[in-house]
Amino acid sequence: MNFSDLNINTVLLNALNDLGFTEATPIQQEAFPVVMSGRDVVGIAQTGTGKTLAYILPILRQLKFSEQRHPRILVLVPTRELVEQVVGEFKKLTEYMSVRIGGVYGGTNINTQKELVYGGLDVLVATPGRLIDLSLTGVLRLKNIQKLVIDEVDEMLNLGFRSQLEQIQELLPDKRQNLMFSATVTESVEELINQWFYNPLRVEVAATGTPLEQIFQTGYVVPNFYTKRNLLLHLLQANEEMEKVLVFVKSKSMADLLFNELEKEFPEQIGVIHSNKSQNFRFRMVDEFLKGERRILLATDLIARGMDINQVSHVINFDLPETAESYIHRIGRTGRADAEGVAIAFVEEQDEEIWQSIQRLMKKEVRLEPMPSAVEVSERLLESEKEVLPGMALNKAPKPVAAKGAAFHEKKDKNKKTNQGGSYRRKLAAKYKKPKTKGQKRK
Repeated sequence: MNFSDLNINTVLLNALNDLGFTEATPIQQEAFPVVMSGRDVVGIAQTGTGKTLAYILPILRQLKFSEQRHPRILVLVPTRELVEQVVGEFKKLTEYMSVRIGGVYGGTNINTQKELVYGGLDVLVATPGRLIDLSLTGVLRLKNIQKLVIDEVDEMLNLGFRSQLEQIQELLPDKRQNLMFSATVTESVEELINQWFYNPLRVEVAATGTPLEQIFQTGYVVPNFYTKRNLLLHLLQANEEMEKVLVFVKSKSMADLLFNELEKEFPEQIGVIHSNKSQNFRFRMVDEFLKGERRILLATDLIARGMDINQVSHVINFDLPETAESYIHRIGRTGRADAEGVAIAFVEEQDEEIWQSIQRLMKKEVRLEPMPSAVEVSERLLESEKEVLPGMALNKAPKPVAAKGAAFHEKKDKNKKTNQGGSYRRKLAAKYKKPKTKGQKRK
């Protein structure tokens, strides 16, 4: 279906044409009339299928011009990067409209954002924490919100935003339209839907956990970090088709360690991004990766959700995620917009349970290939990989006895006395004796 077949006005169609968008994706086709009806909506679709436009287009279609200062549309997202992305999508589509759009998130000067909000907004995109901060200052009021969009809510809950979401609910008006779009709906998300939404209509264009068909998946059984490093190095050097490679690792420290290991082999070609990096550094790394200036980007799950990174040729799960749903989000960074992609998983022995869970969720078996003969199996282990024998932690080494050195001296006689337990009291008793009782006196 073309966008012109939907009930979209001319100004939006012109913006879509400028962006080169002509055909609507299934989630956009299904969600548009439902959102326009005013009902609460839960949209479920695979990563990379255009969920952001699925809620932006009907919202802008119904948004009327207003000069009121406080926002009418609120979009909640889990990360700073996603704030910037969603704001960018709104601005692209309002090229021929008069709509005030702003984004706020933590880690930056709140006074600048207070000025932005005070100047007046129609659409506000925010992370939960900074939204509450601005509300407490009194500059931002949320009682005029007509539509609430919660994007990637399962990631918000994973990041510990549940209490902030409950605070935000108290600040919002009771009468509003609620929209939620995500690739997965977990039990905790279901609880939130039951708490926030009124008789929501579900728009599901693909079953939760269904991988994109154009992604070729494979994997290797790898014993440890340094062997995985050797395998990754081999794949990057041997395969010229790996033009834009996104590598997922399990932690910030692991990302930095792997970056240090690979930087010498790929100078100026590799970047790293995680939550300990500054905001400007993170934006620069993503921008350089998007432009093709960096061939490889190492990342934690920070950018697995929502970030619109196009033309990723390969996604490599250097470490498997903790949940099967996160694996779906990760590999969804490739194979976007009907393009083909490749996802490679490095599976360790302790990953067997999560690997089986991933395949059950996808309802698809992924074949694990034998290790290439050119890859060296390293015996070098990280401290976290070394086996801890039972009782090792309990057997503490004895403290070394300090040898008598030049500074050693014998104690003075007065300091050699030992505590006999109340010697002063005994001396008094011997001196004054115990007073006789009446019975002793009669004798």
